[in-house]
Order: sequence, then C-alpha cells, then structure tokens
Amino acid sequence: MTREEKNQIIDELSEKFAVTPYFYIASTAGLTVAQATEFRRMCFSRGLEYKVFKNTLIAKALEKTGNDYSAFNEGVLKGMSGIIFSPENAKVPAKLIKDFRKEAGKDKIAFKGASIEGGLYIGEDQLAALENIKSKNEMIGEVIGLLQSPAKNVISALTSGEKKLAGIVKTLGERPE
Repeated sequence: MTREEKNQIIDELSEKFAVTPYFYIASTAGLTVAQATEFRRMCFSRGLEYKVFKNTLIAKALEKTGNDYSAFNEGVLKGMSGIIFSPENAKVPAKLIKDFRKEAGKDKIAFKGASIEGGLYIGEDQLAALENIKSKNEMIGEVIGLLQSPAKNVISALTSGEKKLAGIVKTLGERPE
C-alpha cells in the first residue's frame, strides 16, 4: 500500500469518525470466513457498518478528529481491530455483539472499546453498560413523560371530581323529601 493510499484511507476514516457519533472497536480474529460473513450480514441488517483497518491507520485517523482518543492506544488498538459504525443508536452494536456471541460462542468476538459521543468505554466489562445505555430519543421521551405526569394527574382529578359531583346531585335529586 502506497503512502498516498494510506493517507486517503486515513482521511476517509477520520471523516467517518467525525460524522458518526457512535463507534465500537472489536476483534473478530477467532472467526471463520463463514462466521465473519454472517457477522457482516448481521451488521448490515441492523443498519451498522463493519470494516477492518490496520491499528496504525485507525490511530492516525482518530488523531485527525481533534478529540483525545489516546486511551485507545494502550489496549484497544492492539491485535486485529474492526470498527462497527452506528449512525443512530449507541446500544445497537452492543446488542449485536451479545447476540452474535450467543450464536457463535463467547470467544469468537472480543469487544475492545467504544466511543459514544466522545465518551470512551474500554474493556469487556463496559459492554453491559453500553447495552443498557439510553438513546437521545428515549431520554427525551422520559423527560416529556415526567413533565406531563403532573398535568395528567390534575386533569384526572378534576374530571373524576366532576363525575362525583354530578352523581351526588343526581342522588339528592332522586331522594324523596
């Protein structure tokens, strides 16, 4: 690979990192060709993109983004590294890795690290936390639900009070004097 080709890959990869708010780095070194094809198929079906790059190219592309990814240099960018890009949801790749491990076996794919909107998650123990992370839309929905709750309680209290009052008037009106 020539220096120009490497620079082109680094530029394309750094643009991809800048545009994609969520990406995971995983090792698929233990997969057979058929399993790797199945993993790529699962990625595609869930709207994810999976590509394998040399660690040095990944490191240089991450440096070009302007964010501090130096923590990845220690243990994440060692051995085989593939990047799972998720344009919309932070937890989809974590669920994909978990689902694939159920099918192929726990030792077939190794989670190395992830970047979720600039936050770094490094190591296998972080995968469970990433699987339970809430998306931006889920958080907005919860906040709206919490804001609507008091108003709904007031409206239901007023509505039920109206029915009670009408029932009492009706009962009093039907009573013989």
